Amino acid sequence: MSERAFHSTLIEADEGCFEPERYELRSEPGFQPCEMSRRAFLQTVGVGLVVVLALGESPAADAAPRGAPQEIGAWIHIDENSRITVFTGKVEVGQGIRTSLAQAVAEELRAPMSSIELVMGDTDLTPYDMGTFGSRSTPDMGSRLQKAAAAARELLRDLAAAQWKVDRTRLVVRDGKVTDPVTGASTPIGKLTRGEKLVKTILDTVPTTPADRWTIEGTSVPRVTGHEMVTGKHRYASNIMRPGMLHGSVLRADRLNASLVNADTTAAAAMPGVTVVRDGDFIGVTAPDTTTAANAVAAIKSEWKAPPQPSSTTIYDYLKTHSAESSGWERGGARETGSVDPVFAAGKPLKATYTIAYIAHTPMEPRAAVAEWSNGKLTVWTGTQRPFGVRSELATTFQIPEEQVHVIMPDTGGGYGGKHTGEVAVEAARLAKAVGKPVKVRWTREEEFTWAYFRPAGVIDVTSVAAPDGSITAWEFHNYNSGSSGIGPPYDIPNQRIEFHPAKSPLRQGSYRALAASANHFARESHIDELAHSVKMDPLKFRLRNLKDERLLAAVNAGADHFGWDKRTPGLGYGMACGTEKGSFLSTFAEVGIEGPARRVRVHRLVTAFDCGAIVNPAELRSQIEGAAMMGLGGALFEAMRFENGKILNGRLSEYRVPRFSDMPSIEAVLIDRKDQPSAGAGETGLMLIPAAIGNAIFNATGVRLRSMPLAPKGVPA
Repeated sequence: MSERAFHSTLIEADEGCFEPERYELRSEPGFQPCEMSRRAFLQTVGVGLVVVLALGESPAADAAPRGAPQEIGAWIHIDENSRITVFTGKVEVGQGIRTSLAQAVAEELRAPMSSIELVMGDTDLTPYDMGTFGSRSTPDMGSRLQKAAAAARELLRDLAAAQWKVDRTRLVVRDGKVTDPVTGASTPIGKLTRGEKLVKTILDTVPTTPADRWTIEGTSVPRVTGHEMVTGKHRYASNIMRPGMLHGSVLRADRLNASLVNADTTAAAAMPGVTVVRDGDFIGVTAPDTTTAANAVAAIKSEWKAPPQPSSTTIYDYLKTHSAESSGWERGGARETGSVDPVFAAGKPLKATYTIAYIAHTPMEPRAAVAEWSNGKLTVWTGTQRPFGVRSELATTFQIPEEQVHVIMPDTGGGYGGKHTGEVAVEAARLAKAVGKPVKVRWTREEEFTWAYFRPAGVIDVTSVAAPDGSITAWEFHNYNSGSSGIGPPYDIPNQRIEFHPAKSPLRQGSYRALAASANHFARESHIDELAHSVKMDPLKFRLRNLKDERLLAAVNAGADHFGWDKRTPGLGYGMACGTEKGSFLSTFAEVGIEGPARRVRVHRLVTAFDCGAIVNPAELRSQIEGAAMMGLGGALFEAMRFENGKILNGRLSEYRVPRFSDMPSIEAVLIDRKDQPSAGAGETGLMLIPAAIGNAIFNATGVRLRSMPLAPKGVPA
């Protein structure tokens, strides 16, 4: 799918049609050669060595969009001072990928981490990239940069061998130098590239370092730019300043899906320094400062109209009665093995319905963008997970070639799947174009809560049968709206019917960390727990009875051993869940207590055993698992959007409950380092088991089965 086609998909979504799970599009991370000319590129990086990597057959090459070239450009530049610049369209949104990608290059180039700098998410300088989502940065871009760095290493050996007139096979690349152990000759890698402007195409045959021989990858290298982040030196999109810059604000409707009837901008236009910009339903202002801009928008008298809309109290019935007809797995359709109907007819099936609320991403940094027009070219600084997607949105909006749009992505304060689109960039660019000066637009927290998209709500119906010996014989699973990610069970079940039903969502919805995997694992693992109790079998033993995948079995056993499942304390509640998604295999165990007359849930302990293949950076992986557990706690217990007839009712942090320090349990990560397996991404999957494990623990403590997320915002019913 082209970027413009992708943009059309987003437009359809804004018009109320079903919006697909953005990171699960079949055109998964595809890479195309950067459109910058060779001359412009060399002017950017100066003299030195450039390696262009052409990939042949590889697993990720199959993920490229149809019609896209098989070759991808992964650029590595080595300057005359042996500084290494790496170019990638992936972006840093707090997940630590700047560090792990630098580790991949340092490992293969045998260079110090301190010599490597990454240029990320700059549409003028980096290769095209679909975006940073779906836990694809490590398996796709990590492996690409490993190949590119290995190719550069071998080329450096060739250059040194030619210079010294020796056999290349005896030369060693280490610590940023090429050395001949026989003669003792040694030269920094930058000396070999001085004055050179070399472009060499390398096939996908160069060997990379096996994980069991890693010396830089596989270690807990401190986070690159971490010092700048914690000391406030780093400049986020919110901090960008440009000469002569104005501040912008946009008039918002009084409810969702509303259209403008009329507006009186007289009072706003009369304010000193204020310019009112109007284009159809779009009305915005620019001013010398944010306070004046906000006051000017508040002074605009406007009238809106909107159709009647459902509320959060009726949303689940609405989704089931407004499911869309579509074909194909991503946008609906069924998957069936065996035959469930005879089994259901012969036995007593267990039936249950589970629901999942809309929730907000709540990133630390709300959306922000600075836009500047110069000689017909638009430059935008914004926090986004899809710089090239935002470039396409801007080009489409202003009907200019994409080459005339430059998007720069500063490392950004959180995304969680919520910053795929470029609304704030478009707003800033519209205002900047109208006033002829750079304009910054920063969304307020209330705007972020109301006008960004949400994690989809969902209804999931499950029907199953388990034999007296604990084997699951039939499984039927229907998901309405929340998505197909992680929908298939990991259990050995001979008869299955699984169907995803897209629905017309009344709220704007889109990607969220782990997205539908959380909903589907919550429903499935809660239901598995119910099945276990129906046949009077221990939940752990029941799962082990029905699992066959060796990696998942290992994760379950590792988690159970560390948690001490066989040493549970009476009076508390214990629950577990397990699953596999996006190349990770994991189990989560929870311990909860029920406190006070209000029967509040207190999560005491969460243990997650995690296998994502060969671990690139153990400390960063542990951080991701712990962060996912904290985030999952909110969706499990507290978070839910409340809305009525198009109005968000809890659109501020004082009304939207996120986890607090006082809510934090002991969070323990059991890392399973599989050096015999390729590295998978781990930014999302640590989230998906938290709700089910907690819900199962609540049942164990109280005998009350909770089937809706959030589980117990006001305590467990007696």
